[in-house]
Amino acid sequence: MNSVLLVVHPERGRAQALAATARAWWEARGRKVFVWSDEADSAPDVDLAISLGGDGTMLRTVQLTLGRGIPVLGVNLGRMGYLAEVEPNGLESALERLLAGDFLVEERMVLEADVVKPGGRRHRLLALNEVIVEKTAPGHTIRVGVGISGRPFLTYVADGLLACTPTGSTAYNLSARGPVLSPRLRAIVLTPVAPHLVFDRSLVLDPDEPVELVLLDGHPAAAVVDGSVVVPLEAGDTVTCRAADEPARLVTFGELDFHAVLRSRFGLADR
Repeated sequence: MNSVLLVVHPERGRAQALAATARAWWEARGRKVFVWSDEADSAPDVDLAISLGGDGTMLRTVQLTLGRGIPVLGVNLGRMGYLAEVEPNGLESALERLLAGDFLVEERMVLEADVVKPGGRRHRLLALNEVIVEKTAPGHTIRVGVGISGRPFLTYVADGLLACTPTGSTAYNLSARGPVLSPRLRAIVLTPVAPHLVFDRSLVLDPDEPVELVLLDGHPAAAVVDGSVVVPLEAGDTVTCRAADEPARLVTFGELDFHAVLRSRFGLADR
């Protein structure tokens, strides 16, 4: 590894301190280090990206590297840390293992969202966690027509509708009472948010079953990708979600157990 990108939570002092430690560590070994800035147009081509923050910082790092084959290591300084592999006190040990090649790269399914607006304007977006079509004004629901694999399915009246990956099943999907999936799976989960319907269950779909979400009324709405990328929507706009060709590449040392992390984060214990 000759070059490293550090993506640092801008408001956490400990993240800044760890970034300084990581930068000095790599530079002492003759490696080139870049620190991401929000003012930059794009991330540089590097051999590795390291996220220092919570899951939000990790999602931003993955967004910067998607489609470029860059592996991402997450260092957890947040509350949940589903996506991070390393706790802060294990950073230097992790760096030693990275340099020695003692790690694995786990590929995670990514969603591709194609937003089509009147006149044919298009936005192609990629999400590790989820794509949400949601209301942006209080006091109103939105109507969203859903099609699956090119066939009409159902019209939802709800605060929103989200399509997520197995990795994203423990994010917004979980708070909307959607199912938890192993991140090793390939699937698309469709979950309504506060629906005004008798049918309020999630659907778990094959990754080759694209989901089409059409905004049917004029109430303000937006497509939100991984909690940060926002595309305003108007009536008639369509958001089509499918499995992307390129996966996210996450560094792992093979020691974390997803189900143990789930138990820990929710304080679950056997009776």
